[in-house]
Formats: sequence, C-alpha cells, structure tokens
Amino acid sequence: MPDQHEAGDAVVTPADIRLAAMNLLARREHSLWELRRKLRRRFSDAGVLDEQLARLTEENLQSDLRFAESYAHQRIYRGYGPLRLREELRQRGVSKTDIAQTMAALEVDWCQHAAQVLENKFGKLSPTDLKDAARRARFMQHRGFTAEHYREPWQD
Repeated sequence: MPDQHEAGDAVVTPADIRLAAMNLLARREHSLWELRRKLRRRFSDAGVLDEQLARLTEENLQSDLRFAESYAHQRIYRGYGPLRLREELRQRGVSKTDIAQTMAALEVDWCQHAAQVLENKFGKLSPTDLKDAARRARFMQHRGFTAEHYREPWQD
C-alpha cells in the first residue's frame, strides 16, 4: 500500500501521516491516544506524528469529546452501564474532564436501561433462587451497572 512505510522505505512526509490519520478518522471517531497508537506502528518519527495529531485536534478534525460521545452511544446501545463505560473511555485515553462531560450529557435513566438489559438477557421473570439472583448480579456488574441500577426491577 502506498501509505504504509517501513523503516527502509521512502521518506515519510507530514502529508503521509495526515492522510493516514484522516483515513482512520473517516472510518470512525478515534481518541487521540488511539490514533497515536495506531499511527506509531506505521510511522517511526514521533515528533512529526505528534505535530500532525496536534494540527488535527486544533482543526477539530479529531476530538476526544466527540469520540467519547460516539463511543458512549454505541456501548449504551449494546447494553453496557456507566461504570464500564467510564472505564473503557479511560482506557482509550479520554481525559477525566471529557468523560465527566460526556456522562453528564447522556440522557440515560440507568435503572430503566438496566431493567431493559436484564429483560433482554433473562426475560421478564424475577430470579427464582439465590443462585439465579447471583448469576444475574454478576452479569449486570460485568456490564457496568451498580446494584442500585439492577435491583429495582427485582422488587416486584
């Protein structure tokens, strides 16, 4: 591929790095950390790489906040809760400020969302015994919900 360069190949220009970054961003939003990690595999010049990433951020072509919002909506749609969402965003290099701003902007009733996730996985029936309740609790905790989020549907 013409936009992939290895150590012995032709000289890498800033335009090559920018094009590769733009190609990644055209597919989906990326955090700055993700972009840097992916591009460092292909381009060894960290100084030029950081310079081009800074330019993309200044031009608002890359935004951690926009990435966080997009990522949050995807994960909520897939049935994940706020604890897991915060942790996954943190692991992807999103700042605490951007995470807090994203979480505040989400208009999600986490108890209602947890009830829907529980119903999708286990149906409308309440847990039959302690073992079943523990299994459901483990599932919901793994999904990133607190006990307050998922116990309400069981209180019928």
